[in-house]
Amino acid sequence: MVDISTADFFSDPTLADDPYPYFDELRSRCPVHPIGMPRVMAVTGYEEAIEVYRDAEVFSACNSVAGPFPPLEGLPAGDDISDYVEQNREHWFFFEYLITMDGEAHEKERGLLRRIMTPRRLRENVEAMSAIADQCLLEGVSSGASEVVGDFARPFTTLVIADLLGMPDEDRVNLRMSNFKAKVVGALGSSETIETNLLQYCEERFLEYVIDRRANPRDDVLTQLANATYPDGSIPEPDVVVRLASFLFGAGQDTTARLIGSALRIIAEDQGLQAKLRADNKLIPAFIEETLRLESPTKSDFRYTKSAVNLGGVDVPPGTTVMVHPGACNRDDRKFENPDEFDLDRENNNQHIAFGRGAHTCPGAPLARAEATITVERYLASSGNISINEEKHGPAEGRTYSYEKTFLLRGLSELHLLFTPPAQ
Repeated sequence: MVDISTADFFSDPTLADDPYPYFDELRSRCPVHPIGMPRVMAVTGYEEAIEVYRDAEVFSACNSVAGPFPPLEGLPAGDDISDYVEQNREHWFFFEYLITMDGEAHEKERGLLRRIMTPRRLRENVEAMSAIADQCLLEGVSSGASEVVGDFARPFTTLVIADLLGMPDEDRVNLRMSNFKAKVVGALGSSETIETNLLQYCEERFLEYVIDRRANPRDDVLTQLANATYPDGSIPEPDVVVRLASFLFGAGQDTTARLIGSALRIIAEDQGLQAKLRADNKLIPAFIEETLRLESPTKSDFRYTKSAVNLGGVDVPPGTTVMVHPGACNRDDRKFENPDEFDLDRENNNQHIAFGRGAHTCPGAPLARAEATITVERYLASSGNISINEEKHGPAEGRTYSYEKTFLLRGLSELHLLFTPPAQ
């Protein structure tokens, strides 16, 4: 049992490798429970998380990236601090980005995103994914061994989102050569919230694209991006389009890479499951949903209470950071039977909240599902067997994996796999 009175979720590296006992202990006491940090409540219950996601009037997304860092000081008295929150939005990181917006401002930006990520563009992008996947996995599979997080998952997801946004070929080569890695939060215990290399690079490049395509339109995706309009037909400033495209680029590739790492680990660990997927690739979408439920890439999703509220029978005052843990909520046994087990036939596995719910449901969810599905399809088709490299991770009875030391996302630092050639 984890001692939640002394455990520090934001700085304890052991909770990065295995947070689930900590989540279970919190939920066993109450699905809405205070932690050691002042004015922070952890949500580990499924229904309680749904309520948070759906009630944007009470639960603001203003702190969705940074959580309680830095804290908002000098809170006014009273049961409603909505005006104070609006007046202090710039206090939080990424306050100019879609992910932290509320209400009309969020809907306006979301409408612009819908004009960038059209169903037609997503379909065209999916058609290119298999070729991108084969390009990225070929060397590792043919050599018989690969570290798939760095060698495949990150470059693959980066190139896919580059293709979606129409980035020119020469810049895609630079991205692949630079091995950029987006981080939405820093190391555990750090108040730094972004490693800016990828985001800064993307903002610089996309600003050039937008300015050029508005002056010299062409028949390409970047011209569509540069000339996307708000739902009312008005044209956003270039920096608005740049921020939207850049954050979509950075955040989308990072979380999907983590999903791919989890999916490949599960396949390599369970040979019986791998055989089922090889025999019938129509099972792969269900496999991806169960992977999302069991190993949600988002570990913590934050909201800020603008008014007093009762959540799960607990009175939560205004000015509280509500820390929703999707990975914990997706293992709530009130919602999912035998929640710690991987069940390919689970009837309600698509009811997970790995992509959130409500107004801030992840806009890239269809793309992430497609990327993960194609990854599994291509790896199975390109190999005879996929297994864990025991020289790197130890034998089955003593397996060790290291997860990235962040409090916001969950993903393997490395995954070393072995491959045999496909049957002739």
